[in-house]
Amino acid sequence: QVQLIESGGGLVQAGASLRLSCAGSGRAFSSYGMGWFRQAPGKERDEREFVATINFNGGRTDYADSMEGRFTISRDNSKNTMYLQMNSLRPEDTAVYYCAARSSLFNSRNDFEYDYWGQGTQVTVSS
Repeated sequence: QVQLIESGGGLVQAGASLRLSCAGSGRAFSSYGMGWFRQAPGKERDEREFVATINFNGGRTDYADSMEGRFTISRDNSKNTMYLQMNSLRPEDTAVYYCAARSSLFNSRNDFEYDYWGQGTQVTVSS
């Protein structure tokens, strides 16, 4: 089992950057595929949007089309931490961002395949 804690959210202007972190507990952090998902204002939890995912060793990543080229997902297994570097932020990126881990070495775009979730961190981008 792993517990996840996100940090790094905040209020920024359009065009700014933020880096989110997801710290995981437990010894098996390096054996989990992981991802970032977001829930926009007014959306239900089952309408969470896939943002980016990464496999167990960081060798394979996957991005939603609207984030490709602006966001970078990475992980440092020696620190039990995953990151999301977000550049050129837009107002439509405003959401609660969640990190998630699945009991598999591999990543997936499907949120229902993830077993563990953090509490979320708010990102607000003003125009």
